[in-house]
Amino acid sequence: QVQLVESGGGLVQAGGSLRLSCAASGRTSSINAMGWFRQAPGKEREFVGNIHWSAGNTYYADSVKGRFTISRDNAKNTVYLQMNSLKPEDTANYYCAAERSPVVTRRASLYDYWGQGTRVTVSS
Repeated sequence: QVQLVESGGGLVQAGGSLRLSCAASGRTSSINAMGWFRQAPGKEREFVGNIHWSAGNTYYADSVKGRFTISRDNAKNTVYLQMNSLKPEDTANYYCAAERSPVVTRRASLYDYWGQGTRVTVSS
């Protein structure tokens, strides 16, 4: 089992920045990739980006490309989501997830472990 705990959410004005953290514990050796997803009220959960745990390759949704950056600190078993130039439409609950499959995917259903989520609110 892997446990994930997100932190760093909050209220920020449009154009501002936030950094989310996701600390993993447990059988972290089983993790192949970590993903970030978000879900706004009344909407489906959507892919934000992910990172290959060992290689560090990152992939982003078009909606956040150039504004968001995912990084990881393997020594701390922590993944970060740096969010810049935030927009009101970025308002959502943000979740990190861990995938064991060797195929890095954007599909939420293929992630094995999920954090509890952290709320990000961007005011206009």
